[in-house]
Amino acid sequence: MTRFVREVMTAAATTVRPDATLVEAAQLMRAQGIGDVLVARDGRLVGLLTDRDIVLRAVADGVDPLGVSCRSMCTPTPVAAGPDTLVDDAVRLMRSHAVRRLPVVENGRLVGVVTLGDLARDRDSDSALADISRAAPDRLRRDEPAG
Repeated sequence: MTRFVREVMTAAATTVRPDATLVEAAQLMRAQGIGDVLVARDGRLVGLLTDRDIVLRAVADGVDPLGVSCRSMCTPTPVAAGPDTLVDDAVRLMRSHAVRRLPVVENGRLVGVVTLGDLARDRDSDSALADISRAAPDRLRRDEPAG
């Protein structure tokens, strides 16, 4: 059965302004239990920012996350797909670029995101990755030790 990205993507992708601070982005990620946000201006994709970007590109270098913008730390113009892209083509694109998420853009406008979790739920709803993707995010309390 032929499937299209629009059938498996998350339409309500979380976005931040390019001038938002890394702290704002991190707080949004925590509140929504997600690991990435799309950086967008006026509905147009500017970049992709992950929790890993914040840690490796900013915190590890001693950059003040209150004083730096999402635009300056995000992956600019990330590889993207269209809503009418075949799911198999999206998988190939993700593989060839070694990415875990693909913004979905139509006529220059951001319309969603497709993630490995979305694909896992679509391809094998009984897989471990599909189960993890469906699970509620961890809400580690500040007084609990990690790990």
